[in-house]
Amino acid sequence: MREAVELQQRGSASPRVRRHLYATAARLASSAMWAAVDGRHLDQAVTLSGLSGDAATNFWVWSQASSLYKHVGQHGDALAAAEASRATRVVRQDPFYASLAHARLAVRHAGTGELTAARRSLGRAQDALDRSDPTEPRPSWMGFWGQGDLHLHAVITCFDLGQWADAESHAHRALALLPRDTARDRALLHAYLALAQLHQGELEPAVSTALVVPTDIARRVGRLVDGFGDRLRALAPGSAQARAWTEYAR
Repeated sequence: MREAVELQQRGSASPRVRRHLYATAARLASSAMWAAVDGRHLDQAVTLSGLSGDAATNFWVWSQASSLYKHVGQHGDALAAAEASRATRVVRQDPFYASLAHARLAVRHAGTGELTAARRSLGRAQDALDRSDPTEPRPSWMGFWGQGDLHLHAVITCFDLGQWADAESHAHRALALLPRDTARDRALLHAYLALAQLHQGELEPAVSTALVVPTDIARRVGRLVDGFGDRLRALAPGSAQARAWTEYAR
């Protein structure tokens, strides 16, 4: 990051190259937020993305900040950063970005218990995706976005709102659409699906679903799996399903 900034400070680069260097430095500063969980990196990333003049990078910085804040449990800050990403120029210009912005905003609203706002944002995300052209040239880091990932965001939104049947429905649709090589996302979906089924009292299907989840694939999935085991033992202590899960999770 420092090297990218120093290169443009020292040299006589063209405006286009300087903008590219600032954009690169902004993305690096944004990534550094995850390593240090430090607000100073966000300030630096926002400044650099502004200097780059690249609306997509500005969107990416705020979107990353929102994800980080949610990860560490700062739901108010996560919501504010998601609203900042939605306000970026690229969201106004391209419904593909708007779809992702609204989907993430739905998750953030759900995290603060705002049911109506969360459902409204999900609807706007779907409308924007339906209007977008996925073949238009965009940065490679937007390549993941599509209907499958929108359903994944809907799963998290509905789950956080306690809408178990809707979470289950979106999970099935997401699993049908996401590529087989997206191992972490598929594990995350199976974990949410198992918990949604368990919350609806469907013990046997829930355990069958949970057994698909590799417990070591990611810390976040691991926490969901731990929560599944705790709830299963509370609902049906000593049951065949609880015994089967305990044996698997050892």
